[in-house]
Amino acid sequence: MKKHNFSAGPCILPKEVLLQASEAVMDFNGTGLSLVEISHRSKDFVTVMEKARSLALELLGLEGQGYEALFLQGGASLEFLMVAYNLLENKAGYLNTGTWSDKAIKEAKIFGDIMEVGSSKDENFNYIPKGYTIPKGLDYLHLTSNNTIFGTQIKKFPKTDAPLVCDMSSDIFSRQLDFSQFDLIYAGAQKNMGPAGATLVIVKQDILGKVSRSIPSMLDYQVHINKESMFNTPSVFAVYTSMLTLEWLKNLGGISAIEEINNKKAQLLYSEIELNPVFNGFANKADRSNMNATFNLSDDKLKGPFETMLQEAGINGLNGHRSVGGYRASMYNALSLDSVGVLVDVMSEMERKG
Repeated sequence: MKKHNFSAGPCILPKEVLLQASEAVMDFNGTGLSLVEISHRSKDFVTVMEKARSLALELLGLEGQGYEALFLQGGASLEFLMVAYNLLENKAGYLNTGTWSDKAIKEAKIFGDIMEVGSSKDENFNYIPKGYTIPKGLDYLHLTSNNTIFGTQIKKFPKTDAPLVCDMSSDIFSRQLDFSQFDLIYAGAQKNMGPAGATLVIVKQDILGKVSRSIPSMLDYQVHINKESMFNTPSVFAVYTSMLTLEWLKNLGGISAIEEINNKKAQLLYSEIELNPVFNGFANKADRSNMNATFNLSDDKLKGPFETMLQEAGINGLNGHRSVGGYRASMYNALSLDSVGVLVDVMSEMERKG
């Protein structure tokens, strides 16, 4: 039976990407060696790294605009630290919209004064704060574009004179934005781009080199730029699979094409949540994420029958995070509209059985 993978991460990947990656694990580029055996400094893999970095900038529309693309390790969690290490001299602003923003704030406080310019903690992060004031003189303003756990997403980004930093781990490459408004973007690959083990960082070169502290080499963006993401041994499989996924997205028509599909998926599922009395949406309607739809049963007695139906339909990874409960349907780029249709059919059947 086909499985419909709604897991929040590691993410679903395109079938053709998985096939190519599995072939490369056995024999990479006809070398007679596995992808995971070859030297990361071999011509074959250096070409992979160069192409992955180039595709990232191309898809985001940032080629030739002073940005560098890096594939690093440590996930977004290490970026919470690296951003502050490289950019925070005196004071930075953070918009607190969930668990990952909270963690980023905790790390940044090690290095300087942190201001929460807004927070939705008062309602268990079920909305995106609006109308907040951004103070002058910030070293940067940090946002989290999509909140995987709570199912909220920033729809409109604030105008600010401060450099804009954004954690886009769970919605990068999923919708069209003016990416040039951001000075630094980071994203763990395992939410919407590839397997765990690689982290994409897009950084505008001219924001670096302005802090007075000494930065350890492994945590210094400039060191990684100078070494073209090869300062230490990269996660070759994760980078290669991310490159394949970016190629897949480009061949599909790029971000504009996938955004159209993602909008259809989200509209289909949210319409069912709104119309079906068996379910209640968690996130504020205006702030609902197109990547992660969070919802609960209106009656907990239906939990057993509903989950039996999900299992029978081959639906995987729908359980919500413990801090929200209920269910979370992660609809990343590679999830098909058909899979969302199967989930909606199960939800409709649940209503009929009542």
